Amino acid sequence: MNSGLPAGWTIERVRALSGDPSAVVLSCDRLVVVEAAGHDNYEPLRPDAILAFHDLCLVGDDGEWFMGRLDGDGSVICWASYGSGLTEAIRSL
Repeated sequence: MNSGLPAGWTIERVRALSGDPSAVVLSCDRLVVVEAAGHDNYEPLRPDAILAFHDLCLVGDDGEWFMGRLDGDGSVICWASYGSGLTEAIRSL
């Protein structure tokens, strides 16, 4: 399943670059938010892709990749943008 990945990307390529053979593409049909620094609330994201690496996730939203964690209820809470390049975001894991 390569749904939502940028052109030229496959889950196999993600696994090879990350060194995580268990990396998967998750359904975007879930709550995804980013913590807003200095605020008590969260900003909702509308992900194009969610990549899971155990409990860490990279969330693609409008050309930007956010790092976050997968909660027990299936939602994703992100804490920062890791830029527009998927390669660089994966290397930041």
